[in-house]
Amino acid sequence: MDTTQTTQTQTDNSKAAAPAKTAANVKQMALIALMAAVICILAPWSFTIPISVVPLTLGSMAVYFAVTVLGMKRGVFSVLLYILIGLVGLPVFSNFTGGAGKLFGPTGGYIIGYIFLALILGYFVDRCNSHPVWNAAGAILGTIVLYLFGTVWLALQMHLTFKAALWAGVIPYIPGDVVKLIIATVLGITLRKRLIQANLL
Repeated sequence: MDTTQTTQTQTDNSKAAAPAKTAANVKQMALIALMAAVICILAPWSFTIPISVVPLTLGSMAVYFAVTVLGMKRGVFSVLLYILIGLVGLPVFSNFTGGAGKLFGPTGGYIIGYIFLALILGYFVDRCNSHPVWNAAGAILGTIVLYLFGTVWLALQMHLTFKAALWAGVIPYIPGDVVKLIIATVLGITLRKRLIQANLL
């Protein structure tokens, strides 16, 4: 009799937990989709500069923000969703472009590099409890890896030396990226704390 009651209790608990788990999954998917939308909205806005084929965009700031809010797993999913949306042709890449031609073109390495940025920054966010200094450190390290990947990609596509590609695609943008990193870190940490307090993360 005791065994039967225990089994029944476990069954009842499982049934009660199922809706809660489903609601949590829906909530997480909604957050991922929301942050992917934020990246899709910000990333297309870009400004060309005379010395480079690489446009100055708000994409990296959007990724900093999304991953700071969501952490590694959800942040990476948001970035992957953004890239997939652009790959199918929607104009979410720089200068409101999209498609495989853009993704696999000379500047596509910087877009794909967002995945590495999300992984590294997200790791720091998850492990360091959104501490501003460590959060910024993760963003800087992730950006360095993004820079390296994008620069090598650009050099191969444009038949440039690594140094020439570095000057074309990285060095002129460092000051702007520092500003974007600071803004996204402050806003992202603030929103993440509020979502945690609201039991949404």
